[in-house]
Amino acid sequence: MARSKEKTPKKPKQPGRLKQMWQVFQMTRRYDSNIVWILVLAFLIPVLISLALALLIPGSNVFTMVLWIVAGVLAGILAMLIILGRRAEKAAYSQIEGQPGAVGAVLRSSLKRGWVGSEMPVAVNGKTQDAIYRAVGRGGVVLISEGPKTRTARMLEEEKRKIVRIGGNVGVTVISVGPDADAVPLHKLARRLTRIKPTLTKAEVLAVNNRLNSMGTKLPIPKGVDPMKARPQRG
Repeated sequence: MARSKEKTPKKPKQPGRLKQMWQVFQMTRRYDSNIVWILVLAFLIPVLISLALALLIPGSNVFTMVLWIVAGVLAGILAMLIILGRRAEKAAYSQIEGQPGAVGAVLRSSLKRGWVGSEMPVAVNGKTQDAIYRAVGRGGVVLISEGPKTRTARMLEEEKRKIVRIGGNVGVTVISVGPDADAVPLHKLARRLTRIKPTLTKAEVLAVNNRLNSMGTKLPIPKGVDPMKARPQRG
């Protein structure tokens, strides 16, 4: 009896680089109506500057003018890609800004090299869903509050006391992400961390992060379910 050969399903083909860029542009345009004009200006300005330099520099011939124009075109494309990436990131974060866990999403996907953070908060208010997140890097320990300052101030003070007790003389910086006027916008959070003055070495960052992780976190458990007292049902 012949064995039936099972056909292995083919993996879906990944979209090409140009198609991915077009999808990013379409997504950004839905949340940023000015993106088209911004990208056009980003492309034209370097091209016009290079063209002006090619015409104004004495002794230019056709070959050098072509080189200047090609350099301007390449610079314009590079400027478009950089601006599109930043505007796309801002548009993506604008969709989750104000929602619980938004800061965790930034720490998971956008932390720069030298920083360690977790998408899980170190403290949560079960009623209001306000949360405190922690990141450790060359700039020391950073506590990031998610929610209004009036509701997160107490949790911040408790976490700062824990860090001082365990981390010793490590500097602690507090950043607020929320509805307050002086709060840091969600899409600028990762860049805000890189502006903190370095005070630790790479080895010290790892040691401090390990010490802080060793104290664990106490997150609220929904009422009515106690996993330590749960019993299996009998058949």
